[in-house]
Amino acid sequence: MVHDRANWRVKTRRAALALTVAALPFAYLGGSAVQAQSAMRSPNLNIQSRIPTITPTVVPRIDPNIAGRAVTGIARTPNLRTYPACSYAYRNSDGECSNKPVLSTDGGGTGGSGGASGKNKDKNSGPRRIVAQTALNPRTITGEIVAEIDGALSDAQADELARRHGLVRLQSQNFPLIGATIGLFRITDRRTVETASRQFATDTSVRSVQPNFRHFLQEQKAALTEGDPAQYANAKLRLPQAHTLAHGANVTVAVIDSGVDVKHPELANAIADSFDALGSKEGPHVHGTGIAGAIVSHARLMGSAPAARILAIRAFAVAPNGGESTSFVILKALDYAAAHGAQIVNMSFAGPNDALIERGISASVAKGIVMVAAAGNAGAKSPPLYPAANRSVIAVSATDAQDRLFAASNRGGHIAVSAPGVDIFLPAPDEKYQMTSGTSFSAAYISGLAALLLERNPALKPDEVRAILMKTARDLGAPGRDDLFGAGEADAYAAVSAVAPAPATPIATVSDRPAAEGVPDRQDAPATRALNQPPAAMASDKSAVGEGHPPAAR
Repeated sequence: MVHDRANWRVKTRRAALALTVAALPFAYLGGSAVQAQSAMRSPNLNIQSRIPTITPTVVPRIDPNIAGRAVTGIARTPNLRTYPACSYAYRNSDGECSNKPVLSTDGGGTGGSGGASGKNKDKNSGPRRIVAQTALNPRTITGEIVAEIDGALSDAQADELARRHGLVRLQSQNFPLIGATIGLFRITDRRTVETASRQFATDTSVRSVQPNFRHFLQEQKAALTEGDPAQYANAKLRLPQAHTLAHGANVTVAVIDSGVDVKHPELANAIADSFDALGSKEGPHVHGTGIAGAIVSHARLMGSAPAARILAIRAFAVAPNGGESTSFVILKALDYAAAHGAQIVNMSFAGPNDALIERGISASVAKGIVMVAAAGNAGAKSPPLYPAANRSVIAVSATDAQDRLFAASNRGGHIAVSAPGVDIFLPAPDEKYQMTSGTSFSAAYISGLAALLLERNPALKPDEVRAILMKTARDLGAPGRDDLFGAGEADAYAAVSAVAPAPATPIATVSDRPAAEGVPDRQDAPATRALNQPPAAMASDKSAVGEGHPPAAR
């Protein structure tokens, strides 16, 4: 009995000692058991000391899924791409895609210096993000502003006006389209565009001021696929059936783009006039040639309006990953198109909400000109891009051969219709052909469809053309109109069938300006042109731009 009690006391003392030892860490922390569990659930304590130092020479990567927010590049898969490719406007230092145009830091553009929300207060992220974006893709021309000035000023007076405000006048001209004289000015000192604009706007001879925005062509290269997809867009749009009713004859479509190869067999006799708003000496470009081809091809390929006339207006210069232009140059192009008989304007480019371009578009629509634009290739999380987001513009998204939305296509409530824009086989300079993708080419197809409608009834107004295209579209995606496909994929035959022919179809007046050298006079094509031509075969080397077949006899 005494022995049992002694054993019990020893066991009790050992248990008490064990409890004391177990409690020591919590006593040291000075917290309760609940607090201890909370501490164990916070594995990121003192995590700041674990962040590696960023080498100053390493440019931070811009996460394509978080627009306007900078990251250091750690804990991220380096080769992850949300979209397969993107245009120059949306590409960061690693060649990866951002979801919206990179913003400038001069204070001149809508959206400020990069769209930071204020949630990211890290001292390393703000300055580094701004420097990287400024060096890569500012969306305004550095140190330039455009302003509406008093039209009564002589050149000498306009130059003096500029000098008084620390500017130099690069050029100015009267634009009948908007009834205004617009000048392009460069800042001569270190002021930001915002500061110079605010000061310039105080002068009584200045009506309005804005940055000279950049706008970018919407093109994306795609790998060739098996088989010959050159004609799938025609079947999707029901173009062969539509061409039994209309070919776009006597309708003029202005293509505001990069240079067009006016000598390409696919475009023979289709170029009514050419104009270089840049005043450049660049040769033809794949994008502009492809856009014109999507509308009027008529040799081995078939455009959506093979008998239409093209006003080939070069407004985009060659850039590292496509082409770019500015507010001032695009306004020149719009003004020229309106003055030379354009009934439709194709705008396969995108940029910010540009007040100057908006004025040009509104004035064009008031003249009865149908405006068509690419939705943009900035992807699902991009805000609406312009001019597509303008209410007076027919915005077009892109689909593929399986009626799926092009991954990089912009979405939004402004999308009117969709059209094929993935793996599209089109002409390229020097009698070659290209396989390409992008909402640019979807827009071109719709510009051609608008030409078919205007051939049937030239009196149609822009809003009536839009309504017909949307009403007759084949519904895709969610039932009814949606932000991906708009009203659905355009149906050329249904749209043309919905338009009663006008009693008498007047011939549209084209520019009285002599056509560009080397551009032959337009001849109307027969109604059955190229309808029975075999589809173009792919280049055997599977290159993006390859030799095309010689044009079939016409």
